[in-house]
Amino acid sequence: MKIYNTLTRKVEEFIPINKNIVKMYTCGPTVYHYAHIGNLRSYIMEDILEKTLIYNGYKVDRVMNITDVGHLSSDSDSGEDKMVKSAKEKKKSVLDIAKFYTDAFFKDFEKLNIKKPETIEPATNLISDYIELIKVLIKKGYAYFSNGNVYFDTSKLKDYYVLTNHKEDEMVVGVRQGVEKDPNKKNQADFVLWFTKSKFEDQELKWESPWGLGYPGWHIECSCISMKHLGEYLDIHCGGVDNIFPHHTNEIAQSEAYLGHKWCNYWVHCEHLNDKNGKMSKSNGDFLTISLLEEKGYNPLSYRLMCLQSHYRKQLIFTFENLDNAEQTYKKLKQKTLSLKKEGALDNNKFNYYKNEFLNCINDDMNTSSALTVLYNVLTDNDLNEYTKIELVKSFDEVLSLDLLKKDVHDLDDKTILYIEEKIKLRSKAKENKDYLTADKIRDELLNKGILLKDTKEGTVWEKN
Repeated sequence: MKIYNTLTRKVEEFIPINKNIVKMYTCGPTVYHYAHIGNLRSYIMEDILEKTLIYNGYKVDRVMNITDVGHLSSDSDSGEDKMVKSAKEKKKSVLDIAKFYTDAFFKDFEKLNIKKPETIEPATNLISDYIELIKVLIKKGYAYFSNGNVYFDTSKLKDYYVLTNHKEDEMVVGVRQGVEKDPNKKNQADFVLWFTKSKFEDQELKWESPWGLGYPGWHIECSCISMKHLGEYLDIHCGGVDNIFPHHTNEIAQSEAYLGHKWCNYWVHCEHLNDKNGKMSKSNGDFLTISLLEEKGYNPLSYRLMCLQSHYRKQLIFTFENLDNAEQTYKKLKQKTLSLKKEGALDNNKFNYYKNEFLNCINDDMNTSSALTVLYNVLTDNDLNEYTKIELVKSFDEVLSLDLLKKDVHDLDDKTILYIEEKIKLRSKAKENKDYLTADKIRDELLNKGILLKDTKEGTVWEKN
């Protein structure tokens, strides 16, 4: 199994620290709003990675944080806390806001067939852990107190920019928006570990600390949560490419300064989902959510398929035309798989051949597009009996998670599906023979039965009218 490692900037063979279990950490949401579909693309990638590991026979211990405090509106430790801002706007407590949007986030997970991590830890649960870690960093000389806040001193590191391959003068103060430099910092790149003072005074969540009443910086939580549940050595850390700097850069800095050794071996990042205006962002006003796609009549798994049709390290452009194509492809795929009959005996040679083909694709840095091609090849192999096709689809769906053999509540019975498929074949033959009168009669006959046909470049698909 090979994956692209942001740390080394190359595709590498994956070798876990402990062959019995893979330790995996994924950055969770800041729960001040609904997750938009750009956020969820990263979680789909992480889901594919975890399921690929499991498909290869590994056990995976995956941990995710929930940021319910301390994530400021700028990545440079300035601006208003996102949680506080949302609570003010909705006239609720920060913890009420956190619970509401955490629940909504995991409802989206269910709709997209994303497996929940074994351990999910809200940031507010480990305040004492942050304080202890910060004490150690101060004692070691990696952190300092200045005008009410505790900062990490990046000048004490040999290579602070190890994850980005940048030099300090090439980096801006903040990556999401321009902000003024903090005069309390010794160096431009230093970041806050603990706040007692910020640009606003009405922070709802505060805790006692050796440095005064305050709250943790955003970056410290992931280091502590990971080390608490996964120990001092981590196999894989995931996130979106926008997490690389400064968040993951700062995680490495504080974690390795605290531990005194390398912390994580593989860093895996998913590229942006862009719309016509560029990267999707909650700060841009209106944004697309899974619920909104559902309101427009789309199956959430069509969006999952759309993501799997592209490589996770390539920027993906979202348009409704692209989603329409994915929806039609998904419907056609489901119709094909649900029409399969358990006829014949398992063809072990063919089964092993196709499973190895699929495995080679997903093990090649999660090449889901090629893996889908293997699936299509299985379904169109006329020399393969349908029972073997069913078993292969079932196997592939352990990773793809598209519910290819699952009937929805509105799905028709097998006899009706077979009837529709036969009628579509007859119509296609009629059109090939330029017998358009017969083709139109078949279309109208199905329409009278509540079945609408749509001709696409991938072929004819149908849906209940």
